[in-house]
Amino acid sequence: MRDYLAWRLAFGVTTPSTNTVVQPEYDDMRPPGVTNHLARMTIADMPVRNDADFEELLRLIDGSLEDAVARAMDAKPNAFILGISALSVWGGTPQWGEDLKKRIRAVAKSDIPVSLACDAVVEALKRHGVKKKIAVMEPYYPPIEHRLRGVLGPHGYEIVRFNHMRGKNPTSYSVLTARDMIQAIKSIDGDDIEAIVQFGANLPMARIADEAERWLDKPVISVNVATYWHACRMNGLDDKLYGFTQLFSRF
Repeated sequence: MRDYLAWRLAFGVTTPSTNTVVQPEYDDMRPPGVTNHLARMTIADMPVRNDADFEELLRLIDGSLEDAVARAMDAKPNAFILGISALSVWGGTPQWGEDLKKRIRAVAKSDIPVSLACDAVVEALKRHGVKKKIAVMEPYYPPIEHRLRGVLGPHGYEIVRFNHMRGKNPTSYSVLTARDMIQAIKSIDGDDIEAIVQFGANLPMARIADEAERWLDKPVISVNVATYWHACRMNGLDDKLYGFTQLFSRF
């Protein structure tokens, strides 16, 4: 037993200070005996008007990683989740994710298990048997394209279409309606793709993705669901959960 509430596992989590979605969605998916302990990567809610602003935002987030990891580690978690998807692919290669894990473990001073969105999405697509063609929706700007292609391409996945929702500032990603998200999904769907991937951890898509799988009849990978599912499975938590896509209910 780790402690009274986390008698199975305690996750340390870092997410940007502007993110209002990771904490509630992760807690909604939390199995019995598991606790989530967040530390915030401090950034300003800066305006994002173009590609250059978006790239500067990611630079600031990257620079705040180590401090947030150190604060999360004060709670002595057994495993770690990086609760931001864009940073996990920002280097544009699979090696970038491996380097992020090394940075996190260097701060943790241990070989703690680390779950990243880049690994989680790849594993989710494999579990669903997706062979090649996918579409991606996210709240970002076009600079994310070559990064995602650089990370997913080596695993055999071709991104046929993107929907860049172009959030005007980090907190705006979560200020939208269910209709907004449904329209974004439909805008990139088609008979030529096998799955839809939703990137952007501050886009509240977990439950809508579950609904969308039924009316699209194909996998809809919500990044927060995939990342938390991946963290659970890699740490021996096999609980089935309904209402958060087929990843949790089937695999």
